[in-house]
Amino acid sequence: MSVLVNKDSKIIVQGFTGSEGTFHASQMIEYGTNVVGGVTPGKGGTSHLDRPVFNTVKDAVEQAGADTSIIFVPPAFAADAIMEAADAGIKVIICITEGIPVADMIKAYDYIKAKDCRLVGPNCPGVITPEEAKVGIMPGFVFKKGKVGIVSKSGTLTYEAADQVVRQGFGITTAIGIGGDPIIGTTTKEAVELLMNDPETECIIMIGEIGGQLEADAAKWIKADGNRKPVVGFIAGETAPKGRTMGHAGAIVGGADDTAEAKKRIMRENGIHVVDSPAEIGKKVKEVLG
Repeated sequence: MSVLVNKDSKIIVQGFTGSEGTFHASQMIEYGTNVVGGVTPGKGGTSHLDRPVFNTVKDAVEQAGADTSIIFVPPAFAADAIMEAADAGIKVIICITEGIPVADMIKAYDYIKAKDCRLVGPNCPGVITPEEAKVGIMPGFVFKKGKVGIVSKSGTLTYEAADQVVRQGFGITTAIGIGGDPIIGTTTKEAVELLMNDPETECIIMIGEIGGQLEADAAKWIKADGNRKPVVGFIAGETAPKGRTMGHAGAIVGGADDTAEAKKRIMRENGIHVVDSPAEIGKKVKEVLG
């Protein structure tokens, strides 16, 4: 059992022949991910990285049976790429692109709501099920198979947490980088819910940051759900100057509950094991799993 992607996922790369798409697709293939082809309009019928190139996502679905897509398309065209994937029947759409205009994402978000698909991102590191499928830009060697799930707004903290968990003798079921933009396809709560319902995941790491309500919503859901599995939480941005916008577009502090201190308090009130430093994540996981 795995969440979102596994060894049977049939993955295509939108923006396959571009520099980013080429680099990360080759890393994914090297990892053993089942990449069945890619999409670059106008280059259909050619081959790239020993995989077929299609003009449209629809062609990739019909001819290669694609069910998962990763998007490396420039910001101006990325929302269209998301909608095209949803239209073609792709079930899991992972968008890496950073800097998509908010107005474009509002349109794409509304459009895909009626479709049978799940969007992860944009502006995210992707999803990895260790030793099965790496659909994103994360360094695969850090991740080992195990029983701890990770949900994170931050790419680098995802890798840091995975490394610590592995050093403590555990491993990862699936790590989901949800992305740091204001409008994203899969929220913290939705990602946590996927891992809660995954029989192989015994503990969940939830990494958030200042700004927005995602972590608070997830914490309240976790408690309402009966705290079925232990959750270790960390919030980045505690030392951010008041009113300062941090790197992620979603990390703008709006109200009193958006601060790191408030989020940590809400998480603790809902039974989450909160750590004050990312350096403590691995130790806390070992503690709660015994």
